[in-house]
Amino acid sequence: MSPARPRPQQTEMRKIPNNGNLRVPRVAYPLGLLACLFIYIAYIKWHWASATQAFLSITEAAAGARRGQQAHSPSGAAAHAHEVFYGIMFDAGSTGTRVHIFQFTRPHGETPTLTRETFRALTPGLSAYADDVEKSAPGIQELLGVAKQDIPSGLWQATPLVLRATAGLRLLPGEKAQKLLQKVKEVFEASPFLVGTDCVSIMNGTDEGVSAWITVNFLTGGLRAPGRGSVGTLDLGGGSTQITFLPRVEGTLQTSPPGYLTSLQMFNRTYKLYSYSYLGLGLMSARLAVLGGKEGKPAEDGEELVSPCLSPGFRGEWAHAEITYRVSGQKAAGNLYQLCAARVSEILRDKVHKTEEAKDVDFYAFSYYYDLAANVGLIDAEKGGSLVVADFEIAAKYVCRTAEAQPPHNPFLCLDLTYVSLLLREFGFPGDKELKLTQKIDNVETSWALGATFHYIDSLSRRKSPTS
Repeated sequence: MSPARPRPQQTEMRKIPNNGNLRVPRVAYPLGLLACLFIYIAYIKWHWASATQAFLSITEAAAGARRGQQAHSPSGAAAHAHEVFYGIMFDAGSTGTRVHIFQFTRPHGETPTLTRETFRALTPGLSAYADDVEKSAPGIQELLGVAKQDIPSGLWQATPLVLRATAGLRLLPGEKAQKLLQKVKEVFEASPFLVGTDCVSIMNGTDEGVSAWITVNFLTGGLRAPGRGSVGTLDLGGGSTQITFLPRVEGTLQTSPPGYLTSLQMFNRTYKLYSYSYLGLGLMSARLAVLGGKEGKPAEDGEELVSPCLSPGFRGEWAHAEITYRVSGQKAAGNLYQLCAARVSEILRDKVHKTEEAKDVDFYAFSYYYDLAANVGLIDAEKGGSLVVADFEIAAKYVCRTAEAQPPHNPFLCLDLTYVSLLLREFGFPGDKELKLTQKIDNVETSWALGATFHYIDSLSRRKSPTS
């Protein structure tokens, strides 16, 4: 048993003096106990309040963190409500083949939105391989490689792959065009993407104009915002040109020639559009006609095509649709612009329908309209801009006048500007009519490709749900 430890404190307490005037009344003991109890209760209350406040602060912070995760994390419930899907559209034009890879996001039960576009282009156009279709395959495969890099492999089998050919193939003999399309379809069917029986075809000119109208109005909000006005579209390609707008005047609907009106269903609405495609009035085809040549036919015996729209001292060569023409300016007295305008007017005579309402509609113009305007400084080459129709005429007169003395770097600039200025007049636009020229809206190409992709994906949905 351990020895007992000394208890010095008890010994000291015993030594506390208990004499003199220091006497504690008996009532002090209960008062002291009450004071201690009060202090203890106050401490417990303070401690509980602090702990509760701390707990609530932590809980609120945690809830905020969870809300932040749901708002920003792709694994949150909100992200799962958005479907992401893709569409691939090949634009086989007369001067090049382009691929548009669109990424869409569709909130549950709502209209899809475009979140991203990837764009690549190759030259020459598909029609250049009409006599050797095998040579068309490497370019198509190269553009398919772009799509493979851009789209997650897990979505390849669900991504529709489509090619639509425009004026370049429309101008070819039917048998040659079909052989080209068959070759493209073989390349498509060997790819990992979703390929339907109608994956390749020649696009109707009106469908081209309507699809471009869908693209621009989707990007500007004309299709999505109720009550917001739509805009018209002007597309000038190499082989054809299109004009499309939504008529607001009953007279336009009553006086339009057969084939100029078409119905479109989009976003649960029906639109009756004025839309027409003029085959052969694209810039390159019109240039050939103004020069005196015929589409798809070399000049007889290699003769020169002589034109009043070229500088009198110019002589050179021009390749169009894989045919090389020898061309030269016409040595004739007179103003070059006036001589050229007279020749262009002959080409356009009685070929374009003029509609009164066009002057009152806001129009976006693109393709060669944009390129020509940027070439002569009417708009910013990168950003685009606005101009009035008369600006093309002013630029044409200036370029033609300077070309009389010295051929410009582009010998066809006088011809092209004169043609565009007179074409716009034939459509019914006055000189002070403002046009918006743009290549992109929100970084998306202002071509028919987006609108055509919407159409195709919508048709696939209807096939899956025939009762909807």
